[in-house]
Amino acid sequence: MEFTILMPCLNEAETVAACIREAQGCIDRLGLDAEILVADNGSDDGSARIARENGARVVCVPEKGYGAALLGGIREAKGRYVIMGDCDGSYDFSRLDAFADALRDGAALVVGDRFRGGIEKGAMPFSHRWGVPLLSGLARLRFGTGVRDFHCGLRGFDRQAALGLGLRCTGMEFATELIARFAEAGGRIEQVPTVLRRDGRHGRSHLRPLRDGLRHLRFILRGQAPGRGGRKTE
Repeated sequence: MEFTILMPCLNEAETVAACIREAQGCIDRLGLDAEILVADNGSDDGSARIARENGARVVCVPEKGYGAALLGGIREAKGRYVIMGDCDGSYDFSRLDAFADALRDGAALVVGDRFRGGIEKGAMPFSHRWGVPLLSGLARLRFGTGVRDFHCGLRGFDRQAALGLGLRCTGMEFATELIARFAEAGGRIEQVPTVLRRDGRHGRSHLRPLRDGLRHLRFILRGQAPGRGGRKTE
């Protein structure tokens, strides 16, 4: 199988079906040999059932955390390439053309850039509008890469290459670790303009700006997974 479209999921009953339908529409339009994989991280609102009913394969990941869900999904993916994205409606899975093209062209990692693609009104809190560029700037200096948006949740990569990076972060800082490790490995990294939409959930966001921002900062400064004794980059 060439592609796995991977969606980490925690109580996304309101939006997961629409995201799966978008992804399936993209698969059909591009004629991809692909699967849709939902990595459920302990949902109690029927998200896993809804995902299965809409044609996705579901893997249950008991260890809590954004990174844990993605690591579990990457290990279970059948595709040569993984394109991952949040299933809260904030990203358009129907337009993955540029990600697929860049991966086929030899990119090891393809990262979305929301600041080039556009941010819908109300899609990004004010604190994130200055916090994301600040942390991304620090990470660019720390890891020697030109990636502009370290926190964009829509990205694609070579699965085997990712598995060989020793990824360890289980929280939101996984987003920074993934780019950092690919940059350290010298793989070609491409950036794709990506529109950020206002998510479709009505409940509380999974993001905790202060806590998650500090986790990202700690990873940037230490170059390792918190509390895991991960390898240092210095």
